[in-house]
Amino acid sequence: MRNLSLAGFLFAFWLALSGHYTPFLIAAGAACAVLCAFAAHRMRVLDSEGHPIHLLPRAVTYIPWLIVEIAAAAWAVTKIILHPRLPISPTLTTVRASQRTPLGVSIYANSITLTPGTITVGVNGNEITVHALVCEGALDLEGGTMDARVSRFEGER
Repeated sequence: MRNLSLAGFLFAFWLALSGHYTPFLIAAGAACAVLCAFAAHRMRVLDSEGHPIHLLPRAVTYIPWLIVEIAAAAWAVTKIILHPRLPISPTLTTVRASQRTPLGVSIYANSITLTPGTITVGVNGNEITVHALVCEGALDLEGGTMDARVSRFEGER
């Protein structure tokens, strides 16, 4: 199932980027997608971390939530930048990730970095070091809302 899914995603990505829809090129793209999926299977890199299709149903709620969080943080950073006194208070903090897999910790760290005003500067096991533009951003992360959302996205324990 994972092989077929990877081939389908690769072919759809190829179609989206190609812009050429002649029968020969479509067949060549399909053949390349199947060949790449076969190679990934033979190299044994086609696992739940390399191609996490099991997360697809929960992505329907997580990705829109993350987009809203990114937009809200972008607006807050914009207000800070445009403020005449530039009220920043750079802060380094360490948050503990409650995710149970390296994929979950990676999703959490990347979600932090995608949110304007915060950036993951280091990951050590389940400890994530974060630089925040303002102290409130660090406090929000320490509150655990994003951690809980990523844990739900990863799958309940």
